[in-house]
Amino acid sequence: MTRSRISVAVPRLSGLEKTYVNEALDSTWISSRGPFIERFEMAVAEMAGTRHAVACNNGTTSLHLALAAMDLGPGDEVIMPALTYVATANCVHYCGARSVFVDNDPRTFNIDPERIEAAITPRTRGIMVVHLYGQSADMAPILDIAERHGLWVLEDAAEAHGARYRDQAVGGIGRCGSFSFFGNKIVTTGEGGAVTTNDDALAERMRILRSQGMDTQRRYWHPVVGYNYRMTNITAAIGVAQMERLPEALATRKRIAAAYDERLAGLEGLVERPFTAQDCEHAYWMYTIMLGPDARVERDQVMAGMDDQGVETRPVFYPVNHMPPYFNDTLHIPNAERCAGRGINLPTHELLTEADIDRVCETLLETLR
Repeated sequence: MTRSRISVAVPRLSGLEKTYVNEALDSTWISSRGPFIERFEMAVAEMAGTRHAVACNNGTTSLHLALAAMDLGPGDEVIMPALTYVATANCVHYCGARSVFVDNDPRTFNIDPERIEAAITPRTRGIMVVHLYGQSADMAPILDIAERHGLWVLEDAAEAHGARYRDQAVGGIGRCGSFSFFGNKIVTTGEGGAVTTNDDALAERMRILRSQGMDTQRRYWHPVVGYNYRMTNITAAIGVAQMERLPEALATRKRIAAAYDERLAGLEGLVERPFTAQDCEHAYWMYTIMLGPDARVERDQVMAGMDDQGVETRPVFYPVNHMPPYFNDTLHIPNAERCAGRGINLPTHELLTEADIDRVCETLLETLR
């Protein structure tokens, strides 16, 4: 008997997604205007604890929109972790600016605050933190560094819906935050993004730039060059339903993470389980393990072996400076390189059963033997 395949990520569409989409269709408001857009923006702003959320057509455009609204341009530099998805660096490149990569904390996978200050130059405009795989970066020292050097902080929270640092939600800690709502995210709209901020003027500028630079008070008047980064009402309808389920989604992911923790507890030396910093509330977009020092099998062999048994996994991101557009082999990033070479994302989604988790762990152990 062929066993079903366990996917690494599957969206759960068990709320009012169909109802709201049909409402949008019945209203004929199917493009970039309609009531669901405002409702979605209000829900995202509430999640982040901010006054504003500006919805976009995907997470990459939301990052670019934030950078463009802060006037990032040629000759400027932005400090960011080397260990991140390439979109973080691409958006800086779109602005004609330069990404400056630093190493990560080996336990949390997030940017190491102690390495930031040495990377600051007279051209540095800001720091882009990435709350990787659902856990907040250590924001207090980062904000302190930014304040002392007159820099802004942009949170790439694409993977961290609902995560918290101390008493604050991610996306509401820096000057602005960016979220992705791609199909594999905790909250999905299929494709979608949003920028959150408490800066009224910045939010207004982003709304203008998002809509081809059109003045919000004077229709078809375009005082600046802008972009077509708008979200559709249908997309937002899915997002509204997803946001209504966010507390349930986060609770389910915590349960799944606890189940993995329990089953992998006896594999010290072979598997390093995710570390959660004391100040953080992890959202567990992905349950990310590292092969330990006693593992005698290469990471890619483990993933291939699990795939052969019908269990999909994903590698941790490659350091961006290893890729041709940003190649720089002079950087000292041993933690990022180790995480990228030994890290595995196990299946993490709300449709996983206890039997699925058992099978994932059993398959992992088989490949390590």
